Amino acid sequence: MRVVETVMGIPMSIDIRDAGDHRDVADRAFEVLRQADRRFSTYRADSEVSAANRGEFGPEGFSAPLREVIGIGQRAADASAGAFRIRTAEGLLDLDGVVKGWAAANAAAVLAADGLHDFCLNAGGDVVVSGAPEGAAGWNVGIRSPAHPSTMLTVLTLTDGAVATSGAYERGEHIVDGRTGRPASGLVSATVVAADLTTADVLATAVFALGRDGVEWALAHGARGVLGLTDDGALVGAGDLPFARGAE
Repeated sequence: MRVVETVMGIPMSIDIRDAGDHRDVADRAFEVLRQADRRFSTYRADSEVSAANRGEFGPEGFSAPLREVIGIGQRAADASAGAFRIRTAEGLLDLDGVVKGWAAANAAAVLAADGLHDFCLNAGGDVVVSGAPEGAAGWNVGIRSPAHPSTMLTVLTLTDGAVATSGAYERGEHIVDGRTGRPASGLVSATVVAADLTTADVLATAVFALGRDGVEWALAHGARGVLGLTDDGALVGAGDLPFARGAE
């Protein structure tokens, strides 16, 4: 069964291949994503992050989930020497580089805790998978071409793990190199394969912010494999990249 819902303003899907009707657990997984949107969205005036950015309370009033996400982001900022950032130039919280992957990883944990084995959760192109569809070697995860979003740059085949890609797709130059305050340069897309989607998503953003140096850097910070497309059209990879047969 496959369920699709728009959360955080983007289409997300849960594809479950275990036998039976699993709509209840799928809805519980989607509720994790909805809760994250309600808490972290900077586009919602009623979110906790928006309230914090208005100065309605200080760090002592932050919820446990907000403290957790800030901690994940701050560790990435420290490890990348500030290239990854969790605040805008004005000092406001901007946790977009963490929240989607973190929320999707938690949603996938709901599916696994219910005993599901073969599923794929796709959060707007960032994907966490478990097991494989019946008769397949794994889940095929397509990496879109930044220049031609309707075509695939390559396809990865994954059984248990996560894939996240950052780049200038629909939102243009929205990722800033926190060291300079300028739009990141050097790469037009960065894809990271990791054990979980929190790690993959954070590292993909950090790699994109770091540029070409980020490809090797990510392997020392939790990535299984990294694939970058440079601004001059070259593909650079490192680590274990499980390309689908014929997609190398």
